[in-house]
Amino acid sequence: MLTDKTLKALRPRAKLYRVADAHGLCIELHPSGARYWRLRYRLDGKEKMLSLGVYPEVNLITARKRRDQTRALIASGTDPSAQRQADKRADALTFETVAREWLARREVSEATASKDRWLIEEHALPVLGAKPMASITAADVLAMLQDLERRELLETARRLRAKVSAVFRHGIATLRAQGDPTQALRGAIKSPKVKYHAAITDPRQLGDLLRALHGYRGGFVVASALKLAPLLFVRPGELRHAEWAEIDMDAATWCIPAHKMKMRASHIVPLSSQAIALLRDLHALTGRGRYVFPNPRSVQRPMSENAITPALRALGYDGDTMTAHGFRSTASTLLHEQGYPSDVIERQLAHKEANAVKDAYNRAQHLPERIKMMQAWADYLDALRIGADVVPIRRKPAP
Repeated sequence: MLTDKTLKALRPRAKLYRVADAHGLCIELHPSGARYWRLRYRLDGKEKMLSLGVYPEVNLITARKRRDQTRALIASGTDPSAQRQADKRADALTFETVAREWLARREVSEATASKDRWLIEEHALPVLGAKPMASITAADVLAMLQDLERRELLETARRLRAKVSAVFRHGIATLRAQGDPTQALRGAIKSPKVKYHAAITDPRQLGDLLRALHGYRGGFVVASALKLAPLLFVRPGELRHAEWAEIDMDAATWCIPAHKMKMRASHIVPLSSQAIALLRDLHALTGRGRYVFPNPRSVQRPMSENAITPALRALGYDGDTMTAHGFRSTASTLLHEQGYPSDVIERQLAHKEANAVKDAYNRAQHLPERIKMMQAWADYLDALRIGADVVPIRRKPAP
């Protein structure tokens, strides 16, 4: 068996050679003078060699401990060489690798994808990006979330926790993670106060808003978007990303593909005669391009998400009074008050999620009723805008 004195006396030779210790352990000397601990073992009838470290950083006592630990692993039927390779692959499998794959594979609207990418790249990757998936603990994630909590970014922290959890669930589904550390963090940080999108629901105030929208003196594209927003009451991102190829003027429909929808199901928006008239005027300006509302700096991109909100502010409507998303709440509230069936209104708001099998059915669900409702809604808005007495869109069904 080797001793410390023997090890210190060993000298390199012209060719590599090994000196045995016991139970497969040996010291390997290279012509360069480098000395490596090796363990020779047999598994499944095959002889293999495993490195246990470099001498003198790893001394004789430590090398023997590593040998004994490795032999116990072999006795249990595990190949230490294969295990080491698996550990290396796990170390190389970082959070960033899995997160970017998750982002690329998601089938969500462009607006949602952009927000998710910003959350991950801005907040998660600087903290977790270089860490192997297997090494990330609940404490790592908690520290990241608590930093946001200290800065009072509670909604950002809530969303970030959900996205990190989704990345780990993707890792579990693809056999590259064993668990989701965020599950242990439920209730660990303060919950943000629920903030609803401000919306005008009083008919007379809505009439004032509509007159203001029609009096907007900014760019024609933004002005058209402002006039169409209350007529269509789609999500702001869906409106901004509208393409001419999706709109059928003759059929008076706008068919939004699934990948642009929050619920990942295609959606039909019936177009009232008022909406068609606005779109025809806009088509004369932007109809040769892809987007209905192109970006003024590049027709290859849609209008900025920061276009409609500043226009509302310029008209005197602050964030506590009306928002771009608020047109949906306005329509929902007033249509419900007018007695329209909730399932028809909700379907037009695209609130119900549909799977791929039911997509073709759900996109047209209640369509005849929705066509009538959307035209009646547009007529009602016209009446409010011209200052007529507030009258119902239609009478409520008799009790």
